[in-house]
Amino acid sequence: MSFDQLIEKIIACKNPTVLGLDSKLEYIPAHIRAQAIETKGKGLAGAAEAQFLFNKGLMDELVDIIPAVKPQCAYYEMYGWQGMEALARTIAYAREKGFYVIADGKRNDIGSTMEAYASAWLGETEVEGEKFEAFGADALTVNGYFGSDGITPLLKLCKERNKGIFVLVKTSNPSSGELQNLSLEKGFVYEQMGHLCEHWGEGLGGRHGYNAVGAVVGATYPEELADLRTLLPHTFFLVPGYGAQGGGGESVKGGFDKNGLGAVVNSSRAILCAWQHAKSDGRDYLDHARREALRMRDEINAAIGRMPNPTV
Repeated sequence: MSFDQLIEKIIACKNPTVLGLDSKLEYIPAHIRAQAIETKGKGLAGAAEAQFLFNKGLMDELVDIIPAVKPQCAYYEMYGWQGMEALARTIAYAREKGFYVIADGKRNDIGSTMEAYASAWLGETEVEGEKFEAFGADALTVNGYFGSDGITPLLKLCKERNKGIFVLVKTSNPSSGELQNLSLEKGFVYEQMGHLCEHWGEGLGGRHGYNAVGAVVGATYPEELADLRTLLPHTFFLVPGYGAQGGGGESVKGGFDKNGLGAVVNSSRAILCAWQHAKSDGRDYLDHARREALRMRDEINAAIGRMPNPTV
């Protein structure tokens, strides 16, 4: 299934991390913005071109280190249709380079509307009797608040097209506990959502023991992360909250299983903005990004302490 591909890329790179491409204009060095404005003008088209050039540079630089990328759709939507075109180009280029691609859209609806989201991000769209792939991501983040009605339309594509989904379970933001940590008769709300992920993933298991229905669990809540790893033995985790939100190697280690697998940790600003943290003018942004990506890899591997041989 889909997460087998991600797991095997993680093993090959010996790196359980994903690059979050949250490419806001203010994160992009001035020389790239100037190049984009020269070709596309000062406006949404120029901003979108800068996004793509920035992303392309990062992917070229980090392809030997990082197994996956996660573009956050909101940062492209804010630049209009031009930004969405940059997102489509980013996903296409990521696939060309061999990255596993997680579209971070947090989509959710029911019935035909959810089927449309599913077709857009993970499937194909029919036009005049022919089918075309719209975005072509490998996985999509989704909000499970509608329950099974919002998830079932995705499961068919997970099975037929070898795709995956990550359901919001225990998110990294400070106010997540207002709802997710409410007590139920059989545990907390986030635990019940996790149990639903295990249920939705039945019949979608892969070679490495993980279903195609994963869970988003934040690094900023290490106790809950470790709790969910025990409760959800077949659910692969996408772990945000590393770096700029305060998570580190010790925070994320509870999300991994006894083999050093079971999770992929996202870093966005810590890598994208490493050049800013170094007070650089950005012309060497790739050098700073690479150093941060290697530092993150080494810190997490030191914390989890183990990972299968790449020949697995």
